[in-house]
Amino acid sequence: MTNMSIFELFIGLTMIVFAFLAIESKKIVNSIIYLSILSMFSVISFIFMRAPDVAITEAVVGSGLVSALFIVTLIMINKKVGDKK
Repeated sequence: MTNMSIFELFIGLTMIVFAFLAIESKKIVNSIIYLSILSMFSVISFIFMRAPDVAITEAVVGSGLVSALFIVTLIMINKKVGDKK
């Protein structure tokens, strides 16, 4: 087993850990953060698979845009719940 494949295995296991943390987290904000971290590790794995265009797309859309969309949605939900009280 080469050093690169050991590092790829580490990245894969770390992605699994962050996926479980995103699912099992009690706070939604923490889940969003864990999903963003998971997406960044997938960017690294795409780079190892020699797919830089997919990695750039995942970094922009998966980690940046989707995380921002989730946070804005969470803020809007909290505003609506606060207005009804």
